[in-house]
Amino acid sequence: MSVGQELLDVPLPKMVADLSMGIARAQEALDQNSVKSAVMLAEEKISYVPKIVGTVKEDDGSANINVVKVDDVPLIAFLQPTFYQFSEASIEVKMDIKTKLETSTSVGVSASVKGGWGPVSASISVDVKHNRKFGKEVNGTSRLFVKMVPVPPPQGLLPEVDIKFIPKEPAGGGGGSN
Repeated sequence: MSVGQELLDVPLPKMVADLSMGIARAQEALDQNSVKSAVMLAEEKISYVPKIVGTVKEDDGSANINVVKVDDVPLIAFLQPTFYQFSEASIEVKMDIKTKLETSTSVGVSASVKGGWGPVSASISVDVKHNRKFGKEVNGTSRLFVKMVPVPPPQGLLPEVDIKFIPKEPAGGGGGSN
């Protein structure tokens, strides 16, 4: 079976359906991977230092440094998994078919006569050569192009992170109103 015939034998609807189902399976795998990453980041707890506060007395140079440390913060508060989606897919099929026909004919005629005082013989010879050459060259290529782009995570999948640091009130009370 020729390359061209093989390409023609695959119906376009089947090609499109196979491409679509392949993309759907790949998209599902990408989504599952991103959700798995989100769960791992949510379960991983870290401690970190968001702030270091200090005072230095000008008169004697003594310092009072306080480190604000936060424990058990989910890593997802700082890192979010990347989600991807397929934004474009195309199938391109190209065929180049060349046919060639060469025909040549040659005719040769010869005649001879023999005779003398008696019977005479004559002959005519015809030589016909007919050649016909067929040539066919088929080249086929197909190309599949798929483009993926990063997208934000689905709404509601990741928790909203709103961490506020409330400074300590100075000793003696604040007295301010809310």
